Amino acid sequence: MSTIADNPTPFDLSGRVALITGGNSGIGLGMANALAAHGADVAIWGTNPHKNRAARAELLQHGHRVLDLICDVGDQQQVVEAMHSTVEGLGRVDSVFVNSGVGSKAPSFLETSADEWRRVMRVNLDGAFFTAQEAVRHMVGRGDGGSVVFITSGSAFFGQQAGQSYGASKAGLIAMMKGIAVEHARHGIRANAILPGWVESDLTAPAFNWDTFVAKVKPRVPMRRWGKPSDLGGMAVYFASEASSWHTGDVVTIDGGYHSF
Repeated sequence: MSTIADNPTPFDLSGRVALITGGNSGIGLGMANALAAHGADVAIWGTNPHKNRAARAELLQHGHRVLDLICDVGDQQQVVEAMHSTVEGLGRVDSVFVNSGVGSKAPSFLETSADEWRRVMRVNLDGAFFTAQEAVRHMVGRGDGGSVVFITSGSAFFGQQAGQSYGASKAGLIAMMKGIAVEHARHGIRANAILPGWVESDLTAPAFNWDTFVAKVKPRVPMRRWGKPSDLGGMAVYFASEASSWHTGDVVTIDGGYHSF
């Protein structure tokens, strides 16, 4: 793989293919738009056909190929089949953004059922493992490297009240990412994670519509606003591009200063 020194336009993603799980809304769609705007062909996986179609129509406006597939990442066979369809439809996968996730619905730690624990882990951790494994399998077989990016959370480091399953799943992503980064550097594969702050999305909508939460949390964001999905786009482009050719095993925080205050 060439480096930034060899390429005067390292952020040009023309001819590259990016896959985003959960790419039909929120952070996933924000990253997908940025990747497509910089020339990438894009595949999005989601479980909602209507949202998939709407996202595809939006992404096509950038003038590049877009593939939308129904895939429940917690089902390993669906992931295997969706990866095969992605490679068959777009020719390759150069970068994968492991973004699909669900939040905790438990009222408290003591009231977290085994079924609730498994529901969160099934998507957030099992789904991430299945997706990353198939992506790395493809990249190793192709022989010219690639980039795997996990979307984690501050709860991985600081925990989450009544959301122990969510925090544990996001911490697991970081450990998985670092292991991939070390094991597959020899194959030219980079693995990193993005840690967003409070970003407007379907996942955060309940909290953002709660006046008490907004009154207490928003003043703790030094930039005094919630993040937008587009705020994650620049980092997605960076990790998909040659500019990050020597950047691996890292967690990058994009939070408006929230975790520093």
